[in-house]
Amino acid sequence: MAEQAAVGSLGYEQARDELVEVVRALEAGGLSLDESVALWERGEALATRCEEQLAGARERVETALAARTDD
Repeated sequence: MAEQAAVGSLGYEQARDELVEVVRALEAGGLSLDESVALWERGEALATRCEEQLAGARERVETALAARTDD
């Protein structure tokens, strides 16, 4: 994988795409234990970032829908 950006700076699509790469690398195997653990940790952080982004989007949609029904 190329140079890694800070997870907190990634948008949903970027985090998701990198998470897919992490999963592929782990499934392919051939990595040392340290490399595998580091990738797994990165994957966990990426998954959390995706969940945060989705929760934020869900909240925005719910707020917009609530505002529309209040009018």
